[in-house]
Amino acid sequence: YEGTIPGPTLRMVEGQPVRINVTNELEESTVVHWHGQRVPNSQDGVGFITQDPIKPGESFTYEFVAGPFGSHMYHSHHNAAVQVGRGLLGAFIVEPRDPSVDPPYDHDHVFIFNDALGGYTINGKGFPATTAYKAKLGERVRFRFMNEGNMVHPVHLHGLTFEIFARDGYPLPQPFKCDTINVAPGERFDALVIADNPGIWAFHCHILTHAERDDGMFGMVTAVKVD
Repeated sequence: YEGTIPGPTLRMVEGQPVRINVTNELEESTVVHWHGQRVPNSQDGVGFITQDPIKPGESFTYEFVAGPFGSHMYHSHHNAAVQVGRGLLGAFIVEPRDPSVDPPYDHDHVFIFNDALGGYTINGKGFPATTAYKAKLGERVRFRFMNEGNMVHPVHLHGLTFEIFARDGYPLPQPFKCDTINVAPGERFDALVIADNPGIWAFHCHILTHAERDDGMFGMVTAVKVD
């Protein structure tokens, strides 16, 4: 979408009217699904169920009200195994009307797994092309984990701790701490990390064949650098 993998992160506020114009420049039909949003049926973006696919050269306008708040996604739902695998995906972030429902944080990062036609990637890239995350000692970092692939990916962070406070955009009644969280296809988890341990820390999928081979690390690997 718009020439990038993932597509642009779309941000809006809970309750905000949304109008998104989609023009299909592919050589095949497509649609766009708003994963996690409670939209009118006609705007759900599923080919042959809620709409006719958008044919090459044609356009379709999606209109709905943003909600629920939280970390969500958008992606193709037509020939999706191929189209999403090749990069038709992105983050759809809905900020709550009442910001106090979220914990405070200094940095906000989207972290999207995909394991299809582009290989094992984080935000469309495999190590060593992945981007490391940086924080100063004591800062609070929010990660929005999303899985747009076909496999479960247990994300693991060395030297620091996740506090998981939302699943699929919905706040958990009781946040919990861990250093590894399984993110299944279609799932989203929101984690807060307090950068309280200086150093460069490995950050990777813990299915080791997705992250390491005999010549070193590859694929679903990045790092967090705490200064």
